[in-house]
Amino acid sequence: MENGNASRGDDDVGVTRPRWRFSRPSGGTQLTAAGTMSIRAVLGRLNSSVDPSETRPVVRLANGDPTATACFQTAPEAEDAVVDALRSREHNGYSNSTGEPHARSAIAEYLSRDLPYQLSPDDIYLTSGCVQAVEIMISALAQPGANILLPKPGFPLYEARTMFSHLEDRHFDLIPERGWEVDLESVKALADDNTVAIVIINPGNPCGSVYSQDHLAQVSIRLYVFVPYFASDAICTKTTFNEQIAETAQELGIMIIADEVYAHLAFGDRPFIPMGVFAKIAPVITLGSISKRWLVPGWRLGWIAICDPDGILKEAKVDQSIQNYTNISTDPATFVQGAVPQMIANTKQEYFNKILGLLKNSADLLFSKIKDIRGITCPHKPEGSMFVMVKLDFAALDGFSDDVDFCCRLAKEESVLVMPGTALGMKNWSRITFAIDLPSLEDGLERMKSFCERHAKVEA
Repeated sequence: MENGNASRGDDDVGVTRPRWRFSRPSGGTQLTAAGTMSIRAVLGRLNSSVDPSETRPVVRLANGDPTATACFQTAPEAEDAVVDALRSREHNGYSNSTGEPHARSAIAEYLSRDLPYQLSPDDIYLTSGCVQAVEIMISALAQPGANILLPKPGFPLYEARTMFSHLEDRHFDLIPERGWEVDLESVKALADDNTVAIVIINPGNPCGSVYSQDHLAQVSIRLYVFVPYFASDAICTKTTFNEQIAETAQELGIMIIADEVYAHLAFGDRPFIPMGVFAKIAPVITLGSISKRWLVPGWRLGWIAICDPDGILKEAKVDQSIQNYTNISTDPATFVQGAVPQMIANTKQEYFNKILGLLKNSADLLFSKIKDIRGITCPHKPEGSMFVMVKLDFAALDGFSDDVDFCCRLAKEESVLVMPGTALGMKNWSRITFAIDLPSLEDGLERMKSFCERHAKVEA
């Protein structure tokens, strides 16, 4: 480049043209790799596989946005809260980098109802959905040589962000035969002196699991645990837990990143227990949002909650790293922040019970119907979140190279979209969402059954 101008080169006919210096042969290595690992990229491929001449409606069992279905809509109290926040004209300006004080205070109180200690507003950092919460935590922990432990299967955003941030990821197994519990022996084998954190997703995406009391601990202790915030008869009760995950983190000297975006979406026999309950054993950073429980994923409001009653994370200046990142990133919309206190205060328990009932009915239907589909098995009935993992048996099916091929051909032939397990770290598995109305779910499962029967191997 001379005198600030791009250098020039000759084309085939001798006419000179600029030679730009910003081109990337493959679009940029880290960005390209991270982008292709995203749920959106996989959904794009599935959608492009659908036959445009198909007259039947597409049954979308691949993504986690239940709002496309009329029965899964947010509470009127949440809508009223946003309208009131807008009309107040008090939330039209810029937000503080960590979030508006009234919203942080409301979320601290909301989370503290299920903990044996009190969070303060200073423990809460508001984010543009849980996606940004993941981005901030991975970026804050990234340092040369460091590694983080991620579940397999898991949510692919973690892999994408670790790759983009040059933080090494190591994958521990979840055991399907044990309700997708963490294989703690594999955790211990993977960890070393450079391991900084372990990610625990509970309730589970993509597995539909809810971890039992026994799996969260190993030594018998007694703690005060509050019943859910919205219960009208909220009382303080004593419960005995056996620690496992928390004590393993303590033994390894690492923090727990508890992804609880599906908090309280537990409809089986096991209640949801926040990982923050065990923060005196190992420090916990909880990631959450309003998107799933209130069914408003497009409102993009999440949080990072520092559950650290002994001040271990503060001593290590983890809170300062989070603060520094929020200073250079975007904030959630101020009017949504303004609506949060009213949403939390006014949404009735009946609304949440209704959503749990819908999810339970859908999960029951899915688990029952999967049993009749050749070549697909479900090792564990979902008890929470909106998803389940099913195993594809290619010994019973003919002509498929892998789960991606299976899912793309299912989209093409039946206009049914399910997520290939490879995108989630589990080859030859698939994730199915059941957060959809029952008739559409039943239709999609019947199409899957026809598809598998059509491609079944002929027994000799």
